[in-house]
Amino acid sequence: MARSLSLKAYLALATRAPQRPDPITTARPAGEVIWAHATGPDKAAAVIQLYHRLKLQRPDLTLLLTTPEDMPAPDHLRGAMIWQAVPADYLDHVQQFLSHWQPDICLWTGGQLRPALITQAAEEDIPMILLDAEESGFEEARWRWLPDMSRALLGLFSAYFATNANAAQRLRRFGVPEDEIEVTGPLQQGGTALQCNEAEREEMAQDLAGRPVWLAAMVQMGELAIIANAHRRASRYAPRFLLILVPDNEEDGPEMLRQLRADGWRVAVWSDGEMPTETTQILLADTRGEMGLWYRLAPITFMASSLIGQAGGRDPYEPAALGSAVLYGPNISRYLGAYSRFAAQGAARIVRDADTLAAALGRLIAPDQAASMATAAWSVATEGAEVTDQVLDLVQDTLDLMEAG
Repeated sequence: MARSLSLKAYLALATRAPQRPDPITTARPAGEVIWAHATGPDKAAAVIQLYHRLKLQRPDLTLLLTTPEDMPAPDHLRGAMIWQAVPADYLDHVQQFLSHWQPDICLWTGGQLRPALITQAAEEDIPMILLDAEESGFEEARWRWLPDMSRALLGLFSAYFATNANAAQRLRRFGVPEDEIEVTGPLQQGGTALQCNEAEREEMAQDLAGRPVWLAAMVQMGELAIIANAHRRASRYAPRFLLILVPDNEEDGPEMLRQLRADGWRVAVWSDGEMPTETTQILLADTRGEMGLWYRLAPITFMASSLIGQAGGRDPYEPAALGSAVLYGPNISRYLGAYSRFAAQGAARIVRDADTLAAALGRLIAPDQAASMATAAWSVATEGAEVTDQVLDLVQDTLDLMEAG
């Protein structure tokens, strides 16, 4: 593999790690491992959705997800998903990483290329696909003294997906053949419909027939009083209004129950096997694994972990994919791009306190208002499906060819 002088110079410096890498304590799982590097939270969410689709066809497939060192672990890491910060770009660090995980394929999103890691992956014959190539993703100030660095690194990928024509033009300037570039638009997170017990859903839907229902999902302890206050105010418009309340941490359930009952609420507790009756005002859904059920039952969802504190919000695609209108608070730093997409299409609405949350609920109690917003949310949640399909086909073909060889 020929290397540019810039890349040779960089790799010479990359042998001088200031310290040895820490041991990797998680064992490599058996079967195929797809390694994806996400340069931001939105890209991580899109990759995770892509993996869910791939796993339907390849049940033994594991996702190894890396992110920049300063990015927290993404939400929704479950099952056969492993996350770690990308290794430091020194040769012994990247050699340890690749030797341990032995990935079958690499999906690299955006840019922010890491020369030692990408070069070593190419030397180990790991197929690499560049996703979400952006116009500004391949020129870094730290490489100004190393001309042709991007050109050398981009030549190590086998396929390229550009977000727009300008990004494709930039790739061509770096020497990527035009016939190897697909201009697809961005790889966007979409809505993956969470599963539920259909018999249970049907039974609860019958029990709740005629009652307006809303869901407060992933609630922090500090948000409980605000949400309960908004529910009390909104119930003046609809006395039979039912709130399904899901704690972000199920261990907070007992304390939430104590506070709600102390304030006079009639509460049914899901973990105790209780079903909401005609007089129940709040269903405390204090277990894990039923979000698909709650999103289906509630035409309005307030995505909590967003009113106060540093939780950074929760994923709006989950309720949107199941036909629920979306409300959210101002602290959504982890999903800012996603909420911006929804808000721009009238598919989500921001609230800031009990007053604005109650007012939004009062408007959305009208079925036509909730349905209009939910339809817009579903439309946003299904955007980008064609891009995902193209990437999915290429990854499948690549893995099949490797398996056959």
